[in-house]
Amino acid sequence: MAGNVTSLFRGGAAHSPSMAALTREGDGTGPVDFCIPCNPYFPTPAMYDELSARLREIITYYPSSADTITGELCSLLQLPPQCVAMGNGSTELITWIDHLLVRESLAVPVPTFGRWTDQPMETGKRVDMFPLQEASGFALDLAQYAEFIRARRTRVAVICNPNNPDGGYVRKQSVVQFMDAMADLDLIVIDESFLEFADAEADPSVVQEAMLRPNVIVLRSLGKNFGLHGVRFGYLVANPALAGKVRAMLPKWNLNSFAEHVVFMLKEHGAEYAQSLQQVRRDRLEMASHLSALPGLTVYPSQGNFLFVRLPVGAEGTLVRDRMLTEHRILVRECGNKIGSSSRFLRLVVRPQVDVRRLVSGLEQVLYGSRRGAAVPELGTGTSYSSGTAAVDRLMSETNGRGMPAAPQPTPTPLPTAPQPLPAAPQPLPAAAQPLPAAPQPTPVPAAAQPAPAQQPLPAAPQPMAAPAQQPVAPVPQPVPVPAAPQPAPMPAPAPVPAPAAAVAPTPPGVPARGGLTAAQVRGMTAPATGLTPAPATGWPNAQSWPNAAGA
Repeated sequence: MAGNVTSLFRGGAAHSPSMAALTREGDGTGPVDFCIPCNPYFPTPAMYDELSARLREIITYYPSSADTITGELCSLLQLPPQCVAMGNGSTELITWIDHLLVRESLAVPVPTFGRWTDQPMETGKRVDMFPLQEASGFALDLAQYAEFIRARRTRVAVICNPNNPDGGYVRKQSVVQFMDAMADLDLIVIDESFLEFADAEADPSVVQEAMLRPNVIVLRSLGKNFGLHGVRFGYLVANPALAGKVRAMLPKWNLNSFAEHVVFMLKEHGAEYAQSLQQVRRDRLEMASHLSALPGLTVYPSQGNFLFVRLPVGAEGTLVRDRMLTEHRILVRECGNKIGSSSRFLRLVVRPQVDVRRLVSGLEQVLYGSRRGAAVPELGTGTSYSSGTAAVDRLMSETNGRGMPAAPQPTPTPLPTAPQPLPAAPQPLPAAAQPLPAAPQPTPVPAAAQPAPAQQPLPAAPQPMAAPAQQPVAPVPQPVPVPAAPQPAPMPAPAPVPAPAAAVAPTPPGVPARGGLTAAQVRGMTAPATGLTPAPATGWPNAQSWPNAAGA
């Protein structure tokens, strides 16, 4: 495998080769998997034995309809079936959400799960990426995010809680407050795919609030929580109209027989499942402690079943990844192809302590040993980030997240001078060079340019049934706000000037809109984090009863 490992990572559309591909390339056994975020303690050995005994039946016959399987899951989670749609993995549901409910634009913090940036761009939507700052531990400030959404006039907002790959967590009360403030958006998606591994509070999910709101969907995973990525099943929760709209588009047999058998087994194994979540949380703290002891390695707080780590200065993630696989038979997730990240970062799945000791030993040899093939080259000699990143950056620089060219607006907004007078990649994002109008609130500073304050109040929710932001009588074309002189002399622009609320034209290709960044600008702009400690382990579920829909 040693000579073929790089081609394995570059040869497919996924970020990493499948375990089947790695097994075929090796000695018939797969590596220790620190890449795919699965629960390592569930299903139990007894459940695997039961599935094995029924394998012929499972693969021979059609499954029941999705309605039957969904009804059983809802009985287990105490959710109304009319508010739930089950999919063949959360990715299928993300695809249908995009096709059915995202009209023109979607905002998402980055780095995050790649389908939330890639899927809307593939269907021609504008993706407004809100960069999470390394200096604040990649924490999401919802007040700044709401301000960013208002400035961009985005119509759909996504929050991954906990976020992938960093495991950042936002408390339930703050998420509900955000949903109230953004009640006028077309849609808000709260992706809770990893929430059942969180222990920051006892009842972290917003599924109950989502069912009562007209524009909120909560996305949940089953494969990650149950340790069965290969089964491919997940579900969403929303009000009956939203859930029914997605459910009506799904094929009748979109769920396979393995998914059906697992769902119908769960009622007998609730205690074991709760214990598996508790063990993952304990292992997360232990693993963070061991990794934090490695010199120069930074571990960020996480509420998921994975840890986001920054390699020591000079380390190049693709070299670390390849050597860990070829020399130690350990598969890690190098994050250079995630927008908002770079190859200095790895995502490491929480695993039992015997595997963690093997991981730490391998990292020590690769990062600090004098063995062949240095994983820490001289500064400036390694590649900036891994394969796939250049293609993503090229796409983003050409479209600024808009995907395919948008339809022409009724009132074009020509620039008074050259078609694109802005520099190719402005570093400080000069406010006077923005083609979009300022937010309707008092001139916000772009969220990416300021540190995350401690609990800012969210923008007030719009008044019920308010008219959609009346335009001025004679909207002026949207040139760059300039003082008196018409000459294109560079201006220092001490403060942004609010522009009148006129019709918003699409952002020109490659030009960052107000508060937004191109992918090239998102990369490499964060500073080292300090003083970060793992979150405390609290609020574990009762092992005597099945966890509810919030995993508690």
